Amino acid sequence: MCGIVGYIGPKPVVPVIIEGLRRLEYRGYDSAGIAVAGSPDGLQLRRAPGKLRNLEAVIAEHPIHGTFGIGHTRWATHGRPTEENAHPHRDCTGSLVVVHNGIVENYLALKQQLTAKGHTFVTETDTEIIAHLIEQELKEMEELLASTRGNSEPTRPALEEAVREAVKHLTGAFAIGVLSAHEPNKLVAARSGPPAVLGIGDGEYFLASDVPGILHHTRNIHFLADGELAVLTPEGVSLSDFSGRPLELKTQRIAWDPIQAEKAGYKHFMLKEINEQPRAIRDTTLGRISFDTGQVFLDNLDISADDLRRATQITIAACGTSWHAGLAGKFMIERLARLPVDVDYASEYRYRDPIPSPLDLGLLITQSGETADTLAAQAELISKGSKTLAICNVVGSAITRRANGTITTNAGPEIGVASTKAFTAQLTALFLLALHLAQVRNTITPEDSLRLATELGRLPSKLESMLLDPSNTIGMSEGVAAPTLTSAATSSSTPAWPGPERRRAPRLTLDEQCQHLARLFHAASNFLFLGRGIHYPIALEGALKLKEISYIHAEGYPAGEMKHGPNALIDESLPVVCIATKDPDDPASVLKYEKTLSNIQEVTARAGRVIAIATEGDDQIASLVEHTIHIPKAPELLLPILEVVPLQLVAYHIAVRRGCDVDQPRNLAKSVTVE
Repeated sequence: MCGIVGYIGPKPVVPVIIEGLRRLEYRGYDSAGIAVAGSPDGLQLRRAPGKLRNLEAVIAEHPIHGTFGIGHTRWATHGRPTEENAHPHRDCTGSLVVVHNGIVENYLALKQQLTAKGHTFVTETDTEIIAHLIEQELKEMEELLASTRGNSEPTRPALEEAVREAVKHLTGAFAIGVLSAHEPNKLVAARSGPPAVLGIGDGEYFLASDVPGILHHTRNIHFLADGELAVLTPEGVSLSDFSGRPLELKTQRIAWDPIQAEKAGYKHFMLKEINEQPRAIRDTTLGRISFDTGQVFLDNLDISADDLRRATQITIAACGTSWHAGLAGKFMIERLARLPVDVDYASEYRYRDPIPSPLDLGLLITQSGETADTLAAQAELISKGSKTLAICNVVGSAITRRANGTITTNAGPEIGVASTKAFTAQLTALFLLALHLAQVRNTITPEDSLRLATELGRLPSKLESMLLDPSNTIGMSEGVAAPTLTSAATSSSTPAWPGPERRRAPRLTLDEQCQHLARLFHAASNFLFLGRGIHYPIALEGALKLKEISYIHAEGYPAGEMKHGPNALIDESLPVVCIATKDPDDPASVLKYEKTLSNIQEVTARAGRVIAIATEGDDQIASLVEHTIHIPKAPELLLPILEVVPLQLVAYHIAVRRGCDVDQPRNLAKSVTVE
């Protein structure tokens, strides 16, 4: 989300950094700052809350000059979006500054240690810790050098060595840029988690959090890997790992144009955002849960623990995809916190004359925080005496300003109209809230808290294995070959689906599996999505994704309701997507899975064409259906975050094959600000 731009070279440094930050505005931010050095005035810092234009106004009034510098646009995670909390952050001497993307999970412990050593802190941020930590490492290195050299002239230790030692103390995720007034024409960068790139120009060198920030200056890019540390000087770039071992700079030539750059090389924003989900979930989780104890920390809730314990019900109001997240959240909260949950369409809530109790809590789920219907539902809840919480992707939006507390989904801006990463970030936030409520209400043991926290922490890497690893072969088995469909235009009004001959398909990546299904089923007129329990909201979301971007009629249905009407729809022309996952360690999950297998047999007995989403290692289901996509194992309440990804990809590839406008589907808007 946050943006970083650093520069060292012959050009005036301020315009280069400001222009780079402007090209990263799409990532979202709430404050901005810049630090430059290399002039007689020493290290100079300018910062401002709000948009980049506010920083430009400050610089116009108080100009700064130098030969090297770093800039930052910040999305607040620790501390309000104020000038004081904006990056870059300084050490005690004011001669060293740091910019940082990510979250330092152990910042409170580090702050206590550094305070005991005499450091003074002036902000509410976790980033300031890094500046003081590097300062402390420099001080200790200087003392060591002085003790070994005696009375000879002291030698200042290299900045990169202090950074290398400092990052070893950090727990969490970080991409940092560091400069010191005492080391002219040197920028140091390090990465563990959030992205960072180096730009190699003609006698000039760049640091950025994403390619668009520097692409207008150079197309020669090195993508900094986890555990890498880079030193940029006018002479070039040197690379090493956190242990100091030299590494080879691997420069790639980027052929993207500016629009492609914002899409990170993906054909559509939607595909980019699907692939950003591991990072979005990681960012929504970091700093809010201890993976050592399982304890959840939701700092921005102005609701006491007593209020949470006294609550008699939670009313969730949301629209569209956010409503589906709310339905899944109902299962999470009721199972973990044993607190009743009602889920309402925000557009319907105030018109049914609701009767909430002052002890009830209202929970508004919205990506933009400006959705008119959800704002109206919030106003209705407040008018009836309920306190409200918000799950939102935009800090400072209207809903967050009115709420008694907010859990921000740190997904970053979502450009595609059809929500993907915002949805899985909402599910993550809901799980955190459910676990927090369970801990406050004493409805979960410490052992179960730790187990679930550990499993939540594993989700991003599981998603990365599904999405990003080209060697991933989680696998799809199928009962048909992959012939080309005979279209309705060349045969009859009903697509002629492939025959029932069964074979074992080759192992494919998830994206290849979804492209294969798109080739088979893009000409369908209707789809049916089925799920039980917490998987039913994911069936609804899969149907919504498909209808939004491919314009195919699709319906989500509880699998157990098939015999009460929808069975009449099934014939050989109807693709049925069935979510048939299970947590083998959860008896209730296994029972739902067995019931779902019965529903699948109802469909196949009527010649329906079944695409199953199943858990890795489940070979039983492959004998019952034509196509199976396997996802990694996870606890029942976390499976939805994995299940929805193949549904998103199937919808995406079908829409592309049908020639639809994936990012801006007809008749839809990203933020619905009118009723």
